[in-house]
Amino acid sequence: MSDKNPDVDSNTLERDDSVIATALKRSLLVMVLLVIVGGAVAYQLLKPGPKPVVVITETDRPEVRQRPRLELPEMRFTDITNESGIHFTHENGAYGDKLLPETMGSGCAFLDYDADGDQDILFVNSSRWPWDPPKKGAADADEKTTTKPTQMLSRNDGKGHFEDVTKEAGLDVTIYGMGIACGDFDNDGDTDLFFTAVGKNRLFRNEGGKFSEVTDEAGVGGVESQWSMGAGWFDYDNDGDLDLFVVSYVEWTREFDLAQKFTLIGGLRGYGRPQPFNGTFPTLYRNDGGGKFSDMSKESGIQILNPASNVPVAKSLGITFADFDNDGWLDIVIANDTVQNFLFHNLGNGKFEEVGVSSSIAFDLDGNARGAMGIDTAWFRNSPAMGIAIGNFSNEMTALYVTKSNDLLFRDEAVSNGLGPNTRIELKFGVFFADFDLDGRPDYFGTNGHLENEINKVQSSQHYEQPPHLFWNCGPEQPTEFEPVPVGKCGADFLKPCVGRGSAYADIDGDGDLDILIATSGQAARLLRNDQKLGHHWARFKLIGSDKTNRDAIGSIVEIHTGKTMQRRQVMPTKSYLSQVELPVTFGLGVVKKIDKVVIRWANGETQELDDVAVDQMHEVRKP
Repeated sequence: MSDKNPDVDSNTLERDDSVIATALKRSLLVMVLLVIVGGAVAYQLLKPGPKPVVVITETDRPEVRQRPRLELPEMRFTDITNESGIHFTHENGAYGDKLLPETMGSGCAFLDYDADGDQDILFVNSSRWPWDPPKKGAADADEKTTTKPTQMLSRNDGKGHFEDVTKEAGLDVTIYGMGIACGDFDNDGDTDLFFTAVGKNRLFRNEGGKFSEVTDEAGVGGVESQWSMGAGWFDYDNDGDLDLFVVSYVEWTREFDLAQKFTLIGGLRGYGRPQPFNGTFPTLYRNDGGGKFSDMSKESGIQILNPASNVPVAKSLGITFADFDNDGWLDIVIANDTVQNFLFHNLGNGKFEEVGVSSSIAFDLDGNARGAMGIDTAWFRNSPAMGIAIGNFSNEMTALYVTKSNDLLFRDEAVSNGLGPNTRIELKFGVFFADFDLDGRPDYFGTNGHLENEINKVQSSQHYEQPPHLFWNCGPEQPTEFEPVPVGKCGADFLKPCVGRGSAYADIDGDGDLDILIATSGQAARLLRNDQKLGHHWARFKLIGSDKTNRDAIGSIVEIHTGKTMQRRQVMPTKSYLSQVELPVTFGLGVVKKIDKVVIRWANGETQELDDVAVDQMHEVRKP
């Protein structure tokens, strides 16, 4: 059988092979052409284009804004303690066990106790502890038992020279004193005194320059187990007489203090901190007239409990009063140590509402409680904006809470206005606002000093003795409102370090500017005379109330109008730390020589307007 197909001859097969070969050659040629064309297209698409022409244009550099150079005024202070006749050294009773009260006192005050028109000085003294063993040696023992530290009252001769009149005034009494509140509680025209203490507090009635104790009759002594600190007189119910508010620190006993084993370095005993101690309640005494007071603390709503532990929250040191919402009733603001600050809003019906948290003055910007000590308020911008300054512990900035529209809403502006960062290092106690250069803007002052005499061994940035603070208020239009005053402008006497605690201000020599008194812990007090010579004008006002408005006019407000500027001051001696300032209010006028008008809003809400008020004078104004 043959393999070939008989229907297909050989010629046909050769022809088919030729056709196939030709087709393959053509296909291959097409493929090559496609590759060539595709490559050319790809090259055209992917080849780099011509380099762009870079045109460099020169641009203007941003303008650097130059901060205006401020020339700080010269506000020189001179230490006149010795030459003025002031010889007071605080006795804190320290003997080695380092008990907490030893490092927390004390206060001082300017007051016109003899009603002669000038400002006298009162120092609060502590004492030795009753369990402090006598020193070795009979002479030392006799001295210890026969010479006891007392309070000290120094009378001003009107020119800034003082005479010790403690004994003849009846104030040669020994207590473990802390603070002082000065006020005419019986409306008889002279200033009475309330002392806070470790133990029973004391009230002394002024009977024409001679003081007699009336604590028990008045019912304001408290109990022996208490430790009271700041206190102040104010008319919380607007009935025309002065009521009394007292704050206490912690629930303290010697035994509990020693049991805490507080140490500083090398196992040595150190002064304790307040955290281990329970808090305490403040006390509100209502003046019932006739020298009698009623304790209204519980009924008024000022006893704040910790909801978790059901113990008192407050560990209070500083206190002051102001009508923050302009409703005609004085509110209370309290500086608390390591717990939230309080703002008691006066509801006008005998009760208070605590609004510290909702008003944003309770904590710092991070929501933390600080070691708050001294306190003051002021219209420091000559506007409706009111500030609350609080001096805090070392490595904590001074707080400056500001409300701008009487709505009880505050914002801490201490960082933005320069006060906070420049006060962070020191341990701050007595603080207040006062116009030291008489330019029409309240400046800021603060006393400083640590608790521990060996603190530098533990913290290199800290010292037991610390210089005070002085900040010039250069106005809200400046990048920073408060500028620290250097030694070249305030003098070396001012910046001399000490263990500062309480502080106060007054015009002791009648020259119109404000002088400074500094109380210390365990050291000599200091009196600094303001020797500024800027030629600025001023005006001072001493208000005298009536039976319907307390005689001291505490809580009254004075406004002066000069051109477009309005300054406002409140008659409020209670401020700083454990201390009281003078009753007269001082206005600096700068170069202004004419006051357009003066408006007085008395404590009971009535207003009075004065025209043709002379500058560079003290003006005594009686309520009509």
